[in-house]
Order: sequence, then structure tokens, then C-alpha cells
Amino acid sequence: MEFKFGGSETNQRTVLGHPSGLFVLFFTEMWERFSYYGMRALLVLFLVASMLDEGWGWERSEALVLYGIYTGLVYITPIFGGLIADKLTGYRNAILIGALLMTLGHASMALEGIANPFFYLGLGLLILGNGLFKPNISSMVGQLYKNQGKEKDAGYTIFYMGINAGAFLGILLCGYIGESVGWHYGFGLAGIFMFFGMLQFYFAQTIFGRIGLSPKNSQDFDDAIENTFEDTKDAIEDTMEEAASSKVTKDRLIVIGILAFFTIFFWWAFEQAGGSMTIFAADYTDRLLVGDGAMIFKVFNTILTVVPMLIITWVLAMLFKQTYSKYSISNILLGSSFVIIWGIVIWMLVREFNADSSEVPASWFGILNSFFIIAFAPLFSKLWQSKLNPTGPVKFAIGLILLGLGFGVLAYGSMGIPLGAKTASVSMIFLIVAYLLHTLGELCVSPVGLSYVSKLAPVKLIGLMFGVWFVANFIANTAAGITGSYMDPILEEKGLSYFFLIFTLIPIGAGVIMLILNKFLLKKMHGIR
Repeated sequence: MEFKFGGSETNQRTVLGHPSGLFVLFFTEMWERFSYYGMRALLVLFLVASMLDEGWGWERSEALVLYGIYTGLVYITPIFGGLIADKLTGYRNAILIGALLMTLGHASMALEGIANPFFYLGLGLLILGNGLFKPNISSMVGQLYKNQGKEKDAGYTIFYMGINAGAFLGILLCGYIGESVGWHYGFGLAGIFMFFGMLQFYFAQTIFGRIGLSPKNSQDFDDAIENTFEDTKDAIEDTMEEAASSKVTKDRLIVIGILAFFTIFFWWAFEQAGGSMTIFAADYTDRLLVGDGAMIFKVFNTILTVVPMLIITWVLAMLFKQTYSKYSISNILLGSSFVIIWGIVIWMLVREFNADSSEVPASWFGILNSFFIIAFAPLFSKLWQSKLNPTGPVKFAIGLILLGLGFGVLAYGSMGIPLGAKTASVSMIFLIVAYLLHTLGELCVSPVGLSYVSKLAPVKLIGLMFGVWFVANFIANTAAGITGSYMDPILEEKGLSYFFLIFTLIPIGAGVIMLILNKFLLKKMHGIR
């Protein structure tokens, strides 16, 4: 019998019109993003917290440099993780090894109070684990579908929602527990759910049939590594020869290079979210609410937390219905993780409602990005399918300009902060508006950029071009941390408003240049829109 989807017979049972295996990957990725963003939300806050607050008491500049190095390396290792999976382990084993390394990494970071080496060991394990996990789980999503049509695009959209659900819950809960209870509890919580994600994937993996298995006729380690580099070299040489003889191919590669260059400016500024913007939230934002203001926030935060949890639990119930008889252990583990997460959510909300006042955690503002993506992604998707759909370069330009305007809001809100001030009480509204504008900019740049790489690159060079894209993200993230480390010197001499103006003017300037280049780039695309 011909199956509609790839994978096993059980995978033909659908949830929301998609194969059940998609939701095994959905929840695995959700818990991985929970762990990644939960830890990231705490990293800088923990490093700069004083010894009395059980932090390390680092200078802001030191913390932001480490943050930049960590987030930068996270974008380099997937290049090698994809090669290793293609030639040696297969996607499934790479995902499991990566998940195990990340679980151990979070566990190691939870021991930060015992010895410094555990903290750095944890970061290293997270970087390596992410490299094996991230590219390969995305590849498995694509192989669930036998055609390249709208059904596959919709599958990736659902998967993307899992990413944002995990980021939302991770920042919310790990951030809250880390700041309110203890840093090591926040780091440890991130690891617990990475562990659950790994186990539920392991016990359900046969749902994918032969998808993601080890490569056929795999050779010994040395031969495989040698062939990997030789195959890559041959692919590059063949494509370069083809590019030299084809003006169309050469022009399209130039467009990818230009887009990759401009994406550096976007992520360089955007990634201040986990760095200087987190410090701004912690030290320069009035987060203490009393009276009606506190009650309004408590109600809003409850709705913001419970509604997504109900939706995800509903999806979980549908997956149970289709797969429990065959994969009961995986389902029990996944259900147990949700029982724990619901318990933490209820404990957090009750604890907050019983408090006379409410201090918004500095990490809380990070959830706004995921919330705004979930809220506005459908609108942008419809816009891109309408007559108002702008060209790719114009979308990039709009995204860069919106990003710059978000920092302009922060620059305006910081105008009253004196030179060298270590604390202030700026209204939360400035951060909220900034995150809104940044997210709208992200929706113009992030999915659009990846789509254009896949459309413009010749088949033999798609992998390499995505590698170039990852390198651009590595440069951007590393530069974000290094630039953010100059926050205090600029604050001393010019003021915090001046610091945020840097991130206002450069992205807007890059966006204007992109608008000027629009016709040139369209010509170089040779019909790709």
C-alpha cells in the first residue's frame, strides 16, 4: 500500500491534517528550545549579579563578551553537525547524541555554585550538542512529506510554532525560577525538560520508519571523514565551474552574498535582546508594580501563560489519541513532562497572586518576542500571499528599519538617564514597544532570508550556502556581544541614549541602502521572486 507520508504506518495517522511524527518532532524541538532560551535568559543576569545575590559579580562587559561568544558558536557547530549526520550517524542518532550532550550541559551549569569549570564545561556541551541537534531535526521534518507543496510548508510552520512555544515557556519559567528562587534551579530546570524531550523522541523514533537512519554502507570513521571533505571539495569545485560558465548562477550567488552581508547588521542589533537589553530591563526599567497596576499585570501574565499551555496540551491530547497504543512509553514521558510544567505554572501564578506587589522579572520581557511572533506570523503570512507582497530586498529593508526604530524607542526612553548611572526607573512601555518593532522586523527578515537561499542557490551548493548563512549569524552574534560590552564606557562618556542610537542608525542606514539596491538585486535574481 502506498503511504501518503514518509515513515511508518502509524505515521499516516494525522493530527491537524499532518503526520503524527511531525508532532513527535514538534515536542522534541519545543523542549530543546525551552532549554536553550531558558538558559540564555539567565546567562547574563547570573554573571552580572553580585555575590550577595549568588551571582558571579562580573563586569557587564565581561558578561556580554561571553554571551556573544556562546551565541556565535551556536551557529557554527550546526555546519559540522549536518555533515556528521549525513556521512556517519544519520539524523536520528545525531539528534539523540546532541540532546544527551545538551542535557549534560544543563546539568553541569546547574552545579555553578560548586566550581567554575562545571559552568564552562556546560556551555561547551551545549554548543556541541546544539550543533548535532539543530540542523538534523529540521531535516527530518522535510522528509516526512513526499511532495514540496503547501502541505510541507504548513508542516514547517507548525514546527516553527513549536520553536516559539518552547522559547516562550523556557524564558518565562526558567527566568522566573532563576531570578526568584535560585540561579542553579533555573539552569537545572532547563536540563530536566531537555532530558524529557530526548527520551520521548528515543521511544517514539520507529514512527519515522527509515527516515533519519544511519547512512547505508557506512564506512569506518577515518574513511567517512575523508570522504566528507572530498565530497564537499568536489561539490564546491563542480559548482564553481558551473558558476563560471553560467551568468545566471553567478548573479544569484552574488545576491545570496549580499543578503548574507546585510543579515549580519540585523542579527548584530537584534541579539542585544539577551545582552544589553536584558541589562536595561534589570537595571534601568521600573519593574515594581503595586495596586491596580500589579493586578492588571498578574491577570495579563496569567492569560499569557495559560492560553498557550491549553493549546499545546490540546495538541498533546490529539497526539496521544493517534499514537498511544503503539508508543505508550513515549506518550507517558511526554505527558509526565506536561504534568510537571503545569505544576510549575500553577505554583508560579498562585505565588504571584498572593504577593502584595509584583516585581516583573528582568527575563520576562524576553517572552514578548515569542508572543508577538505567534500573534503576528499569520498576518504576515497572508500579507506575503497578497498583492501587497513586496520584493525580498524590500522586506529586508523594512525589517532593518523596524529594528532600528525599536532601538530608537529605547534611545528616547533613555534620554533622562544621567551619564554613568548604574540604575534608573524607565517605564516598561519602552521595552515592550521595542520588542514589538524588533519582532515585526524579524518576521520580515528571518524566514524570508532562508527562503531566498533555498531558491537562489544551485542544487549542488544549497548546503554550502546555508553554511554561509550560518557563518553570517556567527559573525553577527559574536559582534553583538563585543559591541554590547562597550555599554558602560559609552554610558560614562555619552549616555545610554547614545548607546542605543548606534543600534538605531546603523540598521536604518543598512535598510536604506537595501532599498537603493532593490532593482539591482532583482535584476541579478533573474526571475526569482
